[in-house]
Amino acid sequence: MKRQQRPRARNQRVSSFRQRRQQHLLDVKVRSRKAVQHRNRKFLVVFSKIALVIALISAIYIGARVAAKRFFIDNPDYKLSEIEVQTDGTLQREQILSVADLREGENIFRVHLARVHERLQELPQVDEVEVVRKLPAEIDIRIVERKPIAWITSEKQIADPFASEVAFLVDARGVLMKEKKLLPEYLGLPLILGCGSESLGAGKIVESPEAKAALELLRLSTRSFMQTRCQIREIDVSKGYCLVVTDKNHSRVTFGFDNLDTQLQRLEQFLIYSDDAHRELATVNLLVQRNIPVTFGKPATEVINETIKPEESPKVMKAIPVHAAPKASATASSAKPRSSGSPTATPATKRAIPLEPFKKN
Repeated sequence: MKRQQRPRARNQRVSSFRQRRQQHLLDVKVRSRKAVQHRNRKFLVVFSKIALVIALISAIYIGARVAAKRFFIDNPDYKLSEIEVQTDGTLQREQILSVADLREGENIFRVHLARVHERLQELPQVDEVEVVRKLPAEIDIRIVERKPIAWITSEKQIADPFASEVAFLVDARGVLMKEKKLLPEYLGLPLILGCGSESLGAGKIVESPEAKAALELLRLSTRSFMQTRCQIREIDVSKGYCLVVTDKNHSRVTFGFDNLDTQLQRLEQFLIYSDDAHRELATVNLLVQRNIPVTFGKPATEVINETIKPEESPKVMKAIPVHAAPKASATASSAKPRSSGSPTATPATKRAIPLEPFKKN
């Protein structure tokens, strides 16, 4: 007789541990396969988007280049037809265009303005540069050149700085220049002599303390009184410890390197005194702070008078005796008839003969 099976309780497990483990493994495999498929699909979507963006950017870039070349680079309307050059110094138009590597006929958009600016700024004469592109076919170049304030040379004596190869123009900042075209106003510039402590060359900047002191002295001497009364012609820096200045009146003034402003004030007092006393300064040594050695020369009026009208030596005069009138004339006068009622004739008056100077052999 078969045993009746009892009904199973609710929530009773229907599988063993092995069955449950196998079912779990199957679920894991299914989930991992779906994750791989989802990951591949996501990567494909991202890659497609990136490729689409790259293709779009490339198309835009190529299209922009083609359009730029067609409408700008190869357009004859943008060929450079005018180059305007403005400068306030001695630089020539041909020299500027040669340095800037500019020529008419090339496309205006092919001109690299920053490179042109750098090339022109390398010229020793150039202080400021402005390069402007004006569409459709013009480029403007405006140059402000350095203003030389003196000549400088390593020689102790130089006759003509214009013709010398070792003489350079220098501006207030100490930049050396060698001009191809010399202006007449450069003749009146002061000369700095004996700067042999450094190598001079166009485009270099002076570094020696004596040259810097000479430039500072020139800058300070541009005041109204000093500019009219004491115009500097030469500054000798060869001694190395002082500046020996010669002005337009050939006065020699010795300056130290320090406190140039104070030394100029002392010199101004001496100049005022010499003007009041009508005397000319010959030498002044401003290195000494007390009991300053000063010598005076002859006033300019005396020197000019002595040059034009030198003193004459006194002349020795010789007296010539006066002789009596000839007897014939006396007899003739006595033989004249006398008119009645006329007074008696007076004897002949003796005439004085002028003295003749003694003639030297």
